[in-house]
Amino acid sequence: QVQLVESGGGLVQAGGSLRLSCAASGRIFSTYVMGWFRQVPGKEREFVASITWSGASTYYADSVKGRFTIARDNARNTVSLQMNSLRPEDTAVYYCAGGPSVRRTVVASYDYWGQGTQVTVSS
Repeated sequence: QVQLVESGGGLVQAGGSLRLSCAASGRIFSTYVMGWFRQVPGKEREFVASITWSGASTYYADSVKGRFTIARDNARNTVSLQMNSLRPEDTAVYYCAGGPSVRRTVVASYDYWGQGTQVTVSS
């Protein structure tokens, strides 16, 4: 069983930056995939980025490629999402997720989820 807790959300102006962090506890194996998703009320949850727990492989949604960076610190059991050049369209609740699945963009393939952290980008 794995527990995930997100932190670092907040209010930022367009063009600014935020760093989200996901603290993980429980049994996590190096083959697990960790991901960040986001969701706006009334819309489906959207894939943002993923990384293998080992850190060897990363994958990004086209909408954030070149602006966001996902990373992990296995020693501290954390996964981060550095968000630069933020846009109002990035406003959402951001969720950390994980699991053994390699279907990186598919919400239903992840077994563990955090409670989410709000990111608001103003114009």
